[in-house]
Amino acid sequence: MLVGHQPKEFLLAVEALTVSFDGFKAVNDLSFYVDENEIRVIIGPNGAGKTTVLDLICGKTKATSGSIQFRGKELTRMKENEIVKTGVGRKFQNPSIYDDLTVFENLEISYPRGRSVFGALTFTRDSAVRDRVHEVAEMIFLKDKLNKSADLLSHGQKQWLEIGMLLIQDPDLLMLDEPVAGMSVSERAKTAELLNRIIKNRSVLVIEHDMKFVEDIAHKVTVLHQGQILSEGTMEKVQNDPKVIEVYLGH
Repeated sequence: MLVGHQPKEFLLAVEALTVSFDGFKAVNDLSFYVDENEIRVIIGPNGAGKTTVLDLICGKTKATSGSIQFRGKELTRMKENEIVKTGVGRKFQNPSIYDDLTVFENLEISYPRGRSVFGALTFTRDSAVRDRVHEVAEMIFLKDKLNKSADLLSHGQKQWLEIGMLLIQDPDLLMLDEPVAGMSVSERAKTAELLNRIIKNRSVLVIEHDMKFVEDIAHKVTVLHQGQILSEGTMEKVQNDPKVIEVYLGH
């Protein structure tokens, strides 16, 4: 590093990250950096290590070696619940919402104050909670569904509700694993609109197979292949990269 130059402050800095399962390197010496207010999409063929990367960042899987720094804090030494407290939110492929609760109650139960046992016991539905629930419900297109039972929502609406349950915790980094899988065309378009709207004060890391959706949201695309970066840059750049065409788009 040049003397006298301040290193750039990234929201997320993943460096030389490796994880081995019985000698198989699912992620192999991986480094990438995510800026503030950035939508980063990770694409790649099945088995490329995409979901494993999210598992490593949120602490579900422990790294064999390497570093994951989030706002300068080293995540590889933290437990999952500690990582959540630093401001990292993660949505898995299948929505995990409370089907027997209303949309309002799902959002309310996710409000940060209600998350500890003591917090839940002393939790009151005050105006701050109500206002925040209404604010998030509007963001996720469910403002007129607040009193509806979550099990009556469409697949796409359930995905939005789960994104809302993370948003209400106000994470600085939101990680989504294939958020538009199984959605209708109109729901995909609205999800792109939603993600473009919520990055005003946070970054989003997305794993996705739907290339049209990636085009609609990605500031930068990272292409993984066999646990390593094959290509990185704008959607246009990676789409025209001969290595990517050979490995991925040709299939």
